[in-house]
Amino acid sequence: MLSFLPPTARGGIAAILLVLNILAWTLALFALALVRLVLPFQPVRRRLDPWLNRVATAWISGNSAWMRLTQRTDWDVDGIEGLDPRGWYMVSANHQTWVDIFVLQHVLNRRIPLLKFFLKHELIWVPVMGLAWWALDFPFMRRHSDAYLREHPEKRFEDLETSKRACEKFALVPTSVMNFPEGTRFTAHKHAAQRSPYAHLLRPKAGALALSLAVLGEQFRSFLDVTIVYPDGAPSFWQFLCGRVPRIIVRVRRLEVPEALRGGDPITDSRLRKAVHRWQLQLWAEKDALIAGLLDAASRGPSGPAPTATRADESLAG
Repeated sequence: MLSFLPPTARGGIAAILLVLNILAWTLALFALALVRLVLPFQPVRRRLDPWLNRVATAWISGNSAWMRLTQRTDWDVDGIEGLDPRGWYMVSANHQTWVDIFVLQHVLNRRIPLLKFFLKHELIWVPVMGLAWWALDFPFMRRHSDAYLREHPEKRFEDLETSKRACEKFALVPTSVMNFPEGTRFTAHKHAAQRSPYAHLLRPKAGALALSLAVLGEQFRSFLDVTIVYPDGAPSFWQFLCGRVPRIIVRVRRLEVPEALRGGDPITDSRLRKAVHRWQLQLWAEKDALIAGLLDAASRGPSGPAPTATRADESLAG
């Protein structure tokens, strides 16, 4: 542990280790992806995709290693027991900061298959990482404004078609489909602009969820509803690297997807889209109440660990 070092020094070391870890694993990732690109046949994909996922899993383990080395964050995690890395999962979480991605990967790595995120299309141009996400079949989504869609109605279901194509690939090997229903990071400005009815969340969107359930609904072992709370405020990425995140709370709920929401075609079936959206709104109301309760408990100070709480660094050690 390097927690004795000043925060800026820890941040610099963490940043260097992060970059070295990226470079080390992306070389192997790109080599495998190049073979798949040259030989775009399903039997080849079935053999190569598990290896691509193994490389990414080792990459995430490397991130967890430098996090343990440079940070002294108190991880309060509950609900990750009994998960299966050989099954298919739909994972949904609230979104406040880029740190959320590292939190989710750190907590769920090797417990469920590799998380595949729905990303904004612009992120494909991020140096090195954009190619890595492409190699791992992360779906890139185009976000159009309401004004643009009124002028170009044919683009209305473009993201849904992208989701459908991605999920068809995910059906080949065990996968965890990760979705941030808010579609963007929570800020007070966005919250006010949306007139969100929730105290701690933006309004959720259900398009990607509906497509994932339509294509992979029968394969999903469970739906994981993940709630991430930073009692001391959502950190910036630099604050995270410097170890200035005293505590992170993660709660994972394992739910069964209602049978009526599985299968079907949400692109053409408006009733199905509305049903999925209603279910999403119910989950979001419950999540908002859970966040309020966790923040309230944290503000009142420690009263002893919860009986079922799991320390992520202990459970993921090694």
